[in-house]
Amino acid sequence: MQISGAQILVQCLQAEGVKHIFGYPGGAVLEIYDAIFKQDQFQHILVRHEQAAVHAADAYSRCSNEVGVALVTSGPGATNAVTGVATAYSDSIPLVIISGQVATPAIGSDAFQEVDMVGITRPCVKHNFLVTDVKDLASTIKKAFHIAKSGRPGPVVIDVPKDVTQALTKFHYPEDVHIRSYQPSSKGHTGQIKKALQLLNSAKRPMVYFGGGVVLGNASEELKEFVQLLGVPCTGTLMGLGAYPSEHKQFLGMLGMHGTYEANLATQNCDVLVAVGARFDDRVVSVPSKFYANGKKIIHIDIDPSSISKRVKADIPIVGDVKSVLHDLIDGWKKDNLQLNTAALEKWWKQIEGWRTQNCLYFDQDEDVIKPQFVVQTLAKVTQNNAIITSDVGQHQMFAAQYYPFNRPRQWLNSGGLGTMGVGLPYAMGAKLAMPEATVACITGEGSIQMNIQELSTCNQYGIPVKIINLNNRYLGMVRQWQEMYYGNRYSQSYMDSLPDFVKLAEAYGHVGMRIEKPSEVEPALIEAFKLKDRLVFMDFITDRSQNVFPMVGNGKGLDEMDLPPHMSDTTTEDERSRDYGNLP
Repeated sequence: MQISGAQILVQCLQAEGVKHIFGYPGGAVLEIYDAIFKQDQFQHILVRHEQAAVHAADAYSRCSNEVGVALVTSGPGATNAVTGVATAYSDSIPLVIISGQVATPAIGSDAFQEVDMVGITRPCVKHNFLVTDVKDLASTIKKAFHIAKSGRPGPVVIDVPKDVTQALTKFHYPEDVHIRSYQPSSKGHTGQIKKALQLLNSAKRPMVYFGGGVVLGNASEELKEFVQLLGVPCTGTLMGLGAYPSEHKQFLGMLGMHGTYEANLATQNCDVLVAVGARFDDRVVSVPSKFYANGKKIIHIDIDPSSISKRVKADIPIVGDVKSVLHDLIDGWKKDNLQLNTAALEKWWKQIEGWRTQNCLYFDQDEDVIKPQFVVQTLAKVTQNNAIITSDVGQHQMFAAQYYPFNRPRQWLNSGGLGTMGVGLPYAMGAKLAMPEATVACITGEGSIQMNIQELSTCNQYGIPVKIINLNNRYLGMVRQWQEMYYGNRYSQSYMDSLPDFVKLAEAYGHVGMRIEKPSEVEPALIEAFKLKDRLVFMDFITDRSQNVFPMVGNGKGLDEMDLPPHMSDTTTEDERSRDYGNLP
């Protein structure tokens, strides 16, 4: 029996076990939408903008560990989706994005709503396909899901012309897939693992640095066992937060541009650094030459060989799945009965604890003005550190990373690589649909939230009761901070004038709105909001306009050249910090 390409596509999604897809209809995909109407095995979520569809699918994937799926039409529908595609690509999130295309005879003729989706997305996808024969559709979808989730994950675009969705053929969905030119490594090289163990065993100031690859590789338990077996300090990237419990004593906090004092100094001054599923991006290592200043040796574990030695040269590269490699390292350490130099390790920890006593994240919450840090701390208290937190991009993102203790993987969703404003609300939607029993909160700012605020309508239609924490300082906060520090206080276009009444706006969309202006109101308001389990609550916190994110590693600076918060700047001089290094073993 022959069926249409649209029906084939739907049956392929069913065969992959898809439960939700996110999309927006248009002329080029109406055949697909008609086929979706006739089935009941997965739910389609109608967003209000295609960018939000891909972001929601992205978050759905991050929370569920499944491949997220989005469906958009041709032309502007496809181009609207590109920001979401690029966001997922930067953070290695497995997605399949199906875009409609004009009929194959019209391709290249500047037809109505025609764009070259394959060409546009080529720089920001793991792979893409243009299907020109309905007989290739099922096998292409099978390949797309395989490519998206294997090796280093990423988004895959399938561009489907309308006549392909209308054409008829027999349906067969492949049971497996083999792509000769695509065979990602999973097992680490035994010789390299042995070298890594030998180097680690000789370390006096060891350090573990982990990233989002540990989360994506489901290697959190192995990471914890490895770090605790060795008794060494560890630090995580923005994308790695939650892979190791933030409240555990061996975790020094996030590192990098807005990392903690102790994490940055320990990473700068260690003698052996084990990098696990992290890529030494510019927000972690601003200047590679300065990062090398103290002569450390680097063991770099990553599934993607192109990520190793891209910015910082690895002394011992190990290409493989982080879960598998960590397992081998643990087994090797135990089997060979290895042990670190106890005296040196104690001295190293003593130095780290000295840095830690500086309490770099301290802030003074006064009685009159709400500090954004206080809101995040109180949110953590009210949710018992257990909520799934999504964020947009800016100061509020960094405050969330610094002040909310993430203790499990897939608890923290943000755009780390691309830095996409507007992801927070669609991320919260996708997270809540993936994990309906979880508490989901979106930490955002008055600038970011307006970029996809139309999704309040989607939340109303589908009853998605997330909580929105709007840290409203009436500025594009991170832009203002940079203008203050590097541009002579010239606040060019960073002030947000003519803001909407967010309470009334939330109510207009059918939700609950709250405006919080006093510190004493913060905790009671949060408690009240989270009691409303079946309602979306938009909480507009009017916060201190002058707060900056510290510590901060500025452009061209090393990890040991931080701009510090006022309480440290007054007492910790450059000379004092330099003298600290003389105590290292």
